[in-house]
Amino acid sequence: MKITGKQHFVRAALVSVLVATTTAPQAASTSTAGMARRPNIVIILGDDLGFSDMGAFGGEIKTPNLDSLAKAGVRCTQFYTHASCSPTRSMLLSGVDTHRNGLGNMNEWIAPNQAGKPGYEGYLNTRVTTLPQLLKDSGYHTYMAGKWHMGNKPDLIPAARGFERDFALLDGAGSYWDMANFSATTPKSTFTEDGRYLKKLPDNYYATKTYTDKMIGFIEANRKDGKPFFAYVAHQAPHDPYHLPRDWRNRHVGEYDKGWDAVREERLKRQVDLGITPAGTELAERMWFVPDPIVLAPLARAFLGKKMELYAGMVENMDFHVGRLIDYLKKVGEYDNTIFIVFGDNGAEGADLFKMITGTPGTANYLFAAIEWSQTDPNAWGDPHSYVGYGPMWAQVSMTPFSQFKGNLAEGGIRNALIVSGPIVKRPKGSINNKSVLHVADLMPTLLEAAGASYPKTVNGQELPPLIGKSWVKTLAGEEESPRSAQDYLAWEVFGNRAVRQGDWKLRWQYKPYGTEEWELFNLATDWGERHDLAAQHPEKVKALLALWDDYVRVNNVILPNRLIWEGMAKAMPDRYPVFAGFPPLIYQRQFVPPTNLLADPKP
Repeated sequence: MKITGKQHFVRAALVSVLVATTTAPQAASTSTAGMARRPNIVIILGDDLGFSDMGAFGGEIKTPNLDSLAKAGVRCTQFYTHASCSPTRSMLLSGVDTHRNGLGNMNEWIAPNQAGKPGYEGYLNTRVTTLPQLLKDSGYHTYMAGKWHMGNKPDLIPAARGFERDFALLDGAGSYWDMANFSATTPKSTFTEDGRYLKKLPDNYYATKTYTDKMIGFIEANRKDGKPFFAYVAHQAPHDPYHLPRDWRNRHVGEYDKGWDAVREERLKRQVDLGITPAGTELAERMWFVPDPIVLAPLARAFLGKKMELYAGMVENMDFHVGRLIDYLKKVGEYDNTIFIVFGDNGAEGADLFKMITGTPGTANYLFAAIEWSQTDPNAWGDPHSYVGYGPMWAQVSMTPFSQFKGNLAEGGIRNALIVSGPIVKRPKGSINNKSVLHVADLMPTLLEAAGASYPKTVNGQELPPLIGKSWVKTLAGEEESPRSAQDYLAWEVFGNRAVRQGDWKLRWQYKPYGTEEWELFNLATDWGERHDLAAQHPEKVKALLALWDDYVRVNNVILPNRLIWEGMAKAMPDRYPVFAGFPPLIYQRQFVPPTNLLADPKP
């Protein structure tokens, strides 16, 4: 959809023009009326970044640059993405539900009964338009650096989906140092730059640094033409493998030897002190298969703690490079006119992805991993050809105070820390919004409204699916408490797991071992950790939410998979029992020490 110069001038002047969403147009918001010129937009996306990792959300990890954006803007604590990366990214850029935009399931896990069905292409399909395309058509420069994971073919890469400039890793993960990938069938990662597939990477390549270098270069190249820009910085960090320069690896030596339970408790206390979580919030139950660190030998705690040290270094390194971008924008006078949006794409990663990819001895992938990813000595962790992930125990720490982690539809899989700053925010600087239930699909209507652009009904004669999100413009301006009414609901499905939330109530169904394969009901107003299933006490609420779930399935053509990521997992894991501190007493017993005044030597 091309816009003429005259139309562009009108839109630039009338920056409060509204987005055509699934409902009738609303009255113009006063919150955009005071912008002298259209704002720049920077989205900083952390890959598997946890809810509590940033200092501004209670983490002990040092993130001064991200925290500075929180202090200048607003933190939102009820923001939802999806449970895995490409589904989230597809909704971020399209504003359309995953089951309609092509990511009804991840490409890596499409089930036989989903293959070939509309909405299950495994890439961002061409029946949707994209946020960068609409912004580009309305006069923005559009830039992307980082991980794509929404299609590899020439008509699916960033340059074909609205990005004017790009430097992109097309795959879902990879080495931070080179093009090394993880399997015998896909030994090499694929990159593009400005729509061309790269034969090799730039000299001195390191993912987080190079993505930042490229984004600064893109902005600088066109800076003097006066056009606003949209910058999508989709970091790999802190996704495993934990690769980082040596001078970033030892900044938390020994800090995590105390174990995951202690760190979770410390993070929760800081969250309550900051106002992130309400006083009295219960931590989610420690995963039943994760040991109490108290019973581990000191060497085992130190070994596992080193993995968390590396993860913390990854987050701090990402924060450092975010700071470089912020400093650049301040230097060139664009910072004050830039909207910053920061969040993670899903819950923290608790699964052993490397084991899932490499498989079992005797397979080609296993042999490939043994040869190409052979740096297993802890002293080499972080180097090329090393692969480290931190496991479920630390993933739960990253998702404090929530239950579970990435891949699941518990809060720990889909609820993320959100920072918004810049001219769109009129709330007090450094404030915390605990009221608004927000969703990643809201970014399309929000940023179109802020940019003075609109969502068309058709593109190239093809009718577009309706947007599912709600604009945050009035909420960020303090003109309304939330963009959602008590009747609005959110719903999710991926890997066969499913959930629906309306108001404070959430209904959840998950496969074993992480779920019960029954519908569970939680009141999130008082139970952030999803510890108390209220389905038996409130059958009428279960029935009402099930009706919403059925509506979601019908509207979005949800096809539940007939093959599962969870197959065999319950049998391979310990039986699930409740976790109580100090149980069983047998393993916590300490040596009995008699009173000294009753000690005696044996009689002859």
